[in-house]
Order: sequence, then C-alpha cells, then structure tokens
Amino acid sequence: MSSFKSFLRAGHAPTLFAAFFYFACSCCIWVLNGAMAPFISETFALSPAQKGLMLSVPIMAGALMRFPLGILSQYIGRKNATLVEMGLIAVAMLFGYFSVHSFNDLLAMGVLLGIAGASFGVALSLGSGWFPPQHKGLAMGLVGAGNVGTAVSVLVAPPLAQWLGWQAVYGVAAVAILMPMIVMVIFAKEPPDVDKHASFREHIACLFEQDGWVFSLIYGVTFGGFIGLTTFLPSYYYDQFGVSKVQAGQLTMLAAFMGAAVRVAGGWISDRWGGVNTLTLVLIVVALGLAAVGFASSSLALTTLLLILCFAALGAGNGALFQLVPLRWPASTAVAGSMIGEIGALGGGLVPNAMGLSKQYTGTYLWGFLLFGGLSLVMLFVMRAMQIRWTRTWAEKGGRARTHAAPAAPAVKTGLRRVS
Repeated sequence: MSSFKSFLRAGHAPTLFAAFFYFACSCCIWVLNGAMAPFISETFALSPAQKGLMLSVPIMAGALMRFPLGILSQYIGRKNATLVEMGLIAVAMLFGYFSVHSFNDLLAMGVLLGIAGASFGVALSLGSGWFPPQHKGLAMGLVGAGNVGTAVSVLVAPPLAQWLGWQAVYGVAAVAILMPMIVMVIFAKEPPDVDKHASFREHIACLFEQDGWVFSLIYGVTFGGFIGLTTFLPSYYYDQFGVSKVQAGQLTMLAAFMGAAVRVAGGWISDRWGGVNTLTLVLIVVALGLAAVGFASSSLALTTLLLILCFAALGAGNGALFQLVPLRWPASTAVAGSMIGEIGALGGGLVPNAMGLSKQYTGTYLWGFLLFGGLSLVMLFVMRAMQIRWTRTWAEKGGRARTHAAPAAPAVKTGLRRVS
C-alpha cells in the first residue's frame, strides 16, 4: 500500500482518475450496439452476416479515429481534446436516439459510436503524462483498465433497453457522457510532457519497421480479440443458448470484466517474467481456449468458463504488449503506442464479421472461433522467431527490461527519422 501511495505522489492522481473515468465511459458507449444487439437484430430482422457487419463497424471506425484525435491533442492539448471528443459523443448519441430507423442508419450510427473508441491513445497519454518513466507503465495500465467500461455496458444496457427501448439507451448515454466531462474539467490538468510538434512521419514511423507490424498484429489478437468478442458475445449467448437478452449481457460481463481486470496484472507480471514469455503463454491459452469454445457450443456453463479463461489471457496480453513498447521505442513510446493501438484495434472488427459469415454459410460459429484461434498461433510463431533478435538488441531474455546499456534496436531504412 505504501508503494502505491508513493506511486500516486510521483504524479497527479486526479488526472489519472479523470483519464481512467473518461476511458471507461468511452468504452462503455463504444460497444453499445454489441450490448443491445439481440434487441436491434430483432427489430430489423438481421441475418448473421448483417449482425457481424453491424458489430464490426464501431470497432473499425474507433480504430481509424484514434490517429486524428491524437493529432488534434497535440495542438489543443490532451485535456481539451477529450472534451471535444466527449461533446461529439453526446451529439452522436442524440443522432442514435432520434434518427436510427433502418439498417443503413444503424451502420451510420456504428461509425458515430467509433468516436468513443478513439479515446485510447489520448486517455493513456493524459493519465501517464504526469508520472516519471519508472511509473509510466503502471499508470498506463491503470488507465487501460478502463476497458472495464465494456463490461458495464453489456451489464447495464440490456436492462435499460428492455425497460425504455433500445433507442432510448442512446439518449441515456448522451446524458451520461456529461459525468466524465465534468470530472475532466474539474480534476484533470494538462501534463507537462507534451511534444506538440510530432510530425506525421514520426507517428507512422514504427509501421515502417518489422517490429511495429509485429506488435500491431499481436495487439490485433489481444485487444482486437477482447473488444471483438465483447461486442459479439451478447448475440452469441442469445442465439446459441436461448438465454434472455438481459442474461446474455450478464454472461458477457463476466468475461469482459475479467479481461479488463487482468490487464494491469499482465503488465506487472511482464515486468518480472518478461513480456515475450507472458505473451507466449497468452497466445497459447487464447488459441486452445477459443477452439474449445467452438466445440463446447452445447454447454452454457463450459462455454462461459472457457470464455472467462480466454478473456483473462487476452487482458494479460494487452498489458504484456505495452510492457514491451517502451523498451522497443523508449524515446517515442506515446506515438508508437498510439499507432500500434490503432492498427491493432482493427483486428477487433474481424471477430464479429468472421462469426457472422461462419454462421450464415456453415450453420455454425465453430469456424469463426477456429479462425481467430489459428491467428493466435500464427502470431505466436512470428513472435518467437522475432524475439531472437529482440533479446540481442533491446530486451533481456524473455522480454524483460535490460539492466545495463545495450545497443539501440535497428530501424528499417525508410527515409524517415529514427524513432528508437
């Protein structure tokens, strides 16, 4: 407890809390269509493929909007950028309340929900900006635990939709977003570690290096799997097991909460055991767990237990990957992490699409689970091949931080300025 108090004193705790609360509320709104999918599907009589598309649009839109929001934050400040974003979220929710009357409107609403999904990079940078380097990992982990907002959404939105109607939930969200706005205005202070003039080239530089793509693809499995499955599971529970719409949300919450809670522990474990070692175990558990979920489709209890295990692994993987990012890009952690987060989050859009297409064309969700499990194994083999060079350049064996000076990690020659 004393060490945690020392950690809080090392930075600005009110800003850390404001960033966490902002990210949690944003995540809650981001997955609203997934949380209410059984209600929405019933209203518009959606096919499995249409459901998959509806669920994937907010995820992909949110990933693509992260970069513009990050650029905006450099010019008006991170705190001001969050306030602009939350104002746009409120307007988007009013559109959902008044104007969603067709499937095309629903897809447009999915794009607007993506505004909430853009919060990741700015939230982490704002929350950790006051903390010294030795504490940034924990600060980023605590803000990242705002993923718990997805669990709140799947728990709260279905009962509200049943009580008020699913479109009214957008209206509730428009009012609810005022709470993190007020907290942000009162408690948050702009951090002093601002690099207001990072160029476009600096932001995308890590994607011209092999390591940048490997990290992004791994994050596409860990965070993409987390957000994609959270969005998809209410529909899966409702369609596959015939539970009520509210129960489908409650069962999804058990897994989503586990994934969010374990994220901080994943970073802590990786500091001691190594991010590569942690991710190795994570990717194995995810691959085997998702395959088992696909074959356990007749047992509600076994499916739920396996999904909780998978989400715990995914959450730990998110923390482990961002333990490695500052080691690989020590001088540009924020911009590298922002771009990796953006590209990686696109992986979440694959999950509901794959599940919907699998169900529509094969009559079972099994092949969707097997596809994503197979991608986990592919990334495991890629990472294990790459880690041979990593441990010779910028990390200790297993992916731990070096305790002595080491040569800088090599960068691919692209004509861009070196970012590591």
